[in-house]
Amino acid sequence: MRFGLFGSAQARRPTPGAELTDSSQGFREWIENNIEAEALGFHSTFVVEHHFTGFGQVSASLNLLTWLGARTRSLRLGTAVLVLPWHNPVLLAEQAATLDLLSGGRLDFGVGKGYRHNEFAGFCIPLEEADGRFEEVLEVLTKAFVCETPFSHQGKYWQFDNIVVEPPTAQKPHPPFWMGAGSQNSVRQVAERGYNMLLGQHSLGEEILDQVAQFKEEVEARGRVFDPMQVGVARAVHIAKDSGDKEAALERRFQGHMRINALAQRPDGDSRERFKSHEEEARYESAESALFGTPDEIMRKLETLQKGGVEYVIVNFGGSRENIRRFAREIMPAFADAPQLLALAGK
Repeated sequence: MRFGLFGSAQARRPTPGAELTDSSQGFREWIENNIEAEALGFHSTFVVEHHFTGFGQVSASLNLLTWLGARTRSLRLGTAVLVLPWHNPVLLAEQAATLDLLSGGRLDFGVGKGYRHNEFAGFCIPLEEADGRFEEVLEVLTKAFVCETPFSHQGKYWQFDNIVVEPPTAQKPHPPFWMGAGSQNSVRQVAERGYNMLLGQHSLGEEILDQVAQFKEEVEARGRVFDPMQVGVARAVHIAKDSGDKEAALERRFQGHMRINALAQRPDGDSRERFKSHEEEARYESAESALFGTPDEIMRKLETLQKGGVEYVIVNFGGSRENIRRFAREIMPAFADAPQLLALAGK
């Protein structure tokens, strides 16, 4: 079983009247966490893209990953995800190719359509255009990565004339595409595109196993060989000191999820599936999908996932370096193919 990191960093705004705040601190801590995680045997890191939150989430994912790429040697550098409807596809292809080239071919290119109302509203892009913009940007991106001769594009949202995108990517024909899924239809779409699949940290374990089984079936039905490393399962992890610490961490997780949902929902009501849960159901899903508790409790949930075909878990540690270290020491070695721990001395 392989493990990576998943999540965000925060660049906090200075508080009026307070002492000067170093807004870079959260980013620098995230960088140092990932450098140590690489030494401890983690395979990858996947970072989100979000805008206009007011609490400093990562907005320029490729910039942050480029800085991390210069400080690491083997860690895979993933986006989970870049929201394509907001981006100029040619500029995005150039930036992604630059990162892939400089990192020696370590980019995992996760893409998505986006769902937060406040972000689309902030960019003055109708949420109803998300599907169409996603498909057009993806078409241009793919062409930009693989074309060695000039091409033009005259689309609904983007037009380009006689261009060759530079630099070339290190990975051929391009960095692997990853795409999120959360339903039978979206799992099928990821398989049809030939992409790798990301499964969300709030999905219940049984849902994850059903989706992995479906993806394997869909991939093989199309004549391809299924590799379990084509599926990354995001999980939140907190190694609790005691039951009170576990309950407090679960409450923080739930409240954080509700805060994000409040940003994401349309102000006049939202009937999308992700917002239909009642509070009791949402609390249950938040708690059950999390790997919170003692190392033994966490390992039992991981073993259930592994028995169901999950071999690649990307972990949201909530920025806790202590949890990264304890997970590497106390949990990773319990799995047969756990990476060698390279830098435990003195930690």
